[in-house]
Amino acid sequence: MASDPLVINSRITIAGWELTEQFVLAGGPGGQNVNKVSTAVQLFFDLMNSPSLPERVKTNAAQLAGRRLSKDGVLIIEANRFRSQDRNREDARERLKELILEAAKPPPPPRKKTKPTKGSIERRLKEKSGRADIKKMRGRPASD
Repeated sequence: MASDPLVINSRITIAGWELTEQFVLAGGPGGQNVNKVSTAVQLFFDLMNSPSLPERVKTNAAQLAGRRLSKDGVLIIEANRFRSQDRNREDARERLKELILEAAKPPPPPRKKTKPTKGSIERRLKEKSGRADIKKMRGRPASD
């Protein structure tokens, strides 16, 4: 199943040869099954050298990946939520898909500068002068 391509969206598809899976022993519930069968999945994806992803998506995904990205640029996703290999494999592939979809989102539109309204400027200045008056009252009384 690792050889199946992973379709992210209409423009991005990761080829099956880019994904590598390794099965390891998982802890948690499962009785003797946990001790005998390697159900946890480690999904390896060479993010930085992938021909399937545009550069912008690679850099965004590297930031989102955080500690899951090795120094060589390989993304490691470990899935051990479920008790079967197949469900953990699907979970790992789905988490990779979600990460890349998040990285592929367009950047937010640039902020438009706005001026404060006349009313807000007047209120701010009135508040400042009111504060100044209060602070003046805190001083020593003037001697007559």
